[in-house]
Amino acid sequence: MTENNDSKDNPKNSSAVFADYARYYDLLYRDKDYEGEVNYLEGLLRRFLPEAKTVLELGSGTGIHAMHLVKRGYDVTGVEISPTMIKIASSKLKNKPPSNPLFIEGDIRNIRLNQTYDAVIALFHVISYQTTNADVMAAFETARKHLTPGGIFIFDIWYGPAVLTERPEVRIKRMGDDHVEITRLAEPVLHPNENLVDVNYHVFVRDLCAHSVNEFNEKHIMRYFFKPEIDLWAAVSDFTVETAEEWLTAKPFSPTTWSVCFVLRTA
Repeated sequence: MTENNDSKDNPKNSSAVFADYARYYDLLYRDKDYEGEVNYLEGLLRRFLPEAKTVLELGSGTGIHAMHLVKRGYDVTGVEISPTMIKIASSKLKNKPPSNPLFIEGDIRNIRLNQTYDAVIALFHVISYQTTNADVMAAFETARKHLTPGGIFIFDIWYGPAVLTERPEVRIKRMGDDHVEITRLAEPVLHPNENLVDVNYHVFVRDLCAHSVNEFNEKHIMRYFFKPEIDLWAAVSDFTVETAEEWLTAKPFSPTTWSVCFVLRTA
């Protein structure tokens, strides 16, 4: 399991999951190529809906994808269940609300904003955070309800054949800045009968000013998917599948492709 297959934790099951982790999220993923990901995302928008201007991001985290999109001329609303992440994202805005992007605290399984968008996106394996069939169906329904006719839903998932071929492994990540040094140990537990992986994080935070160490544990449950599952949920939710491809490369995916991107279109 490569480092860029790290995922956001499971905020869709409980906002409490990010109580500690959210404070260090941007630092832990400082090496993430957000601009490259938005380049790829914008390429998908141009391929499948070149007139798209409004975007709803489900699971917007600390707002970095949304802010990159705004710089490119899109009007973006982000929905995130973690109040800490909403606070962090909002603190990055230069102007007071109403602003673009707009960040709203809410659960992607049931939020209804009473407006529609050209595109709905759910990046960094947000759909894999939906661990039950009911959760997945609810997230798809939220996306469909918020799309204009002919709008598109873009998301990436953990791909089942890769999870079962390469198997998740213990990972250690270290990041730091002028204030803290963070060491994160990720110990996965695979549940093949449920299509789930428990990612057990043990995080050590060394405060360089106070010369103290704080540690905490969090368990994040991720679901992996197979293409026929997504095809079925798309059909049941009145979507058609426009493409399924390797995330970031647009190449055909294989049994070693951890992250697969889907583009669905509503009627």
